[in-house]
Amino acid sequence: MSSLIDAPVRYDLAESTSPPLRLGEVVDPVSLAGLSLDYGTSPGDAELRAAIAADAGVLPDQVLVTVGAAGAMFLLAQDRAPGRVVVVGPCFPPARTVPKGLGSPVDVVPSRFADGYRLPVGAVAERLTTATRLVSLASPQNPAGVRYTDAELAELLAVVAERAAPDAVVLVDETYRAATYGPAPVPPSAAARSPRVVTCSSLSKAHGAPGLRVGWLTTTDPDLYERLRNAKFLRTIACSGIDEHLALGVLRQQRAILAPRAAHLARTLAELTAWVADHPVDLVRPDGGALCCLRLAPEVDVADFHVQLAALDTRVAPGSWFGDEDRVFRLGFGHLPPDDFTEALARLSKALTTATS
Repeated sequence: MSSLIDAPVRYDLAESTSPPLRLGEVVDPVSLAGLSLDYGTSPGDAELRAAIAADAGVLPDQVLVTVGAAGAMFLLAQDRAPGRVVVVGPCFPPARTVPKGLGSPVDVVPSRFADGYRLPVGAVAERLTTATRLVSLASPQNPAGVRYTDAELAELLAVVAERAAPDAVVLVDETYRAATYGPAPVPPSAAARSPRVVTCSSLSKAHGAPGLRVGWLTTTDPDLYERLRNAKFLRTIACSGIDEHLALGVLRQQRAILAPRAAHLARTLAELTAWVADHPVDLVRPDGGALCCLRLAPEVDVADFHVQLAALDTRVAPGSWFGDEDRVFRLGFGHLPPDDFTEALARLSKALTTATS
């Protein structure tokens, strides 16, 4: 999966971000000249945490700034180790590989394309034991962009409280929450639902600023917060002051930043939906994010399909990256400019034609 950043292709449909921001859209570079390059603080810049907290519906001292959402996931997995972890799949690979690497037994409970990737609460409940200390999921989900309902999350929290260890927490990865379509409002965060809930997010996906490497976690449990803050201090001391300064600039302008991206995602999703109707693929329609899952029809040779795409300097993200079958693939519809996206779909059509018996 590291090929996403290490081996670029001309038409990258594996990428899952919204159109990338440029520095000039966030801050006047001249204003950086007076920025003090000190350590900052272990919780993160106070104004940045206040902006995140206002959006998530929690207090600033319940926000911990991290190196991307992946940094937040690492800190929490480290705190939970070596307790058992239940992960709802398919998922962002570090959700399962990081706890496993830290010594936690990991049970992956699959959600399925055929079921629309709905939250399998019953199957999760069957995996919970008094040794379970973390349940991990994403909403909107990666790779499918499916958002879980309030009722699904409430049911999950209830079964975790009933069947898991008393201090078990539920991590809700909200990295794609702010990536909406057209005029649809950004849905509320799960951050304030329960002291058992930890959320993580970043500016990488919806805002198009993965190069800043700024993410965060929230928890309303003060003891857990202090352990995570101290663990961050021992690992990295603090985040980059420059990155935090720029991140604050993004959040101060996020309405202006998100609106054109939401319009762009609505257009490209409509284009993709029309394209799907004429090709041997099925689509689970996403609820949010610049990504979705498609499934190749039985008559398509999966291996040949990916070979043909590579020859066309194009790629998608195979399902095996996320713990799914490779007949399923993730397609990003937000990163490419409109003309390039149309051309990428044309190349996808060529690959499908060649790979179909």
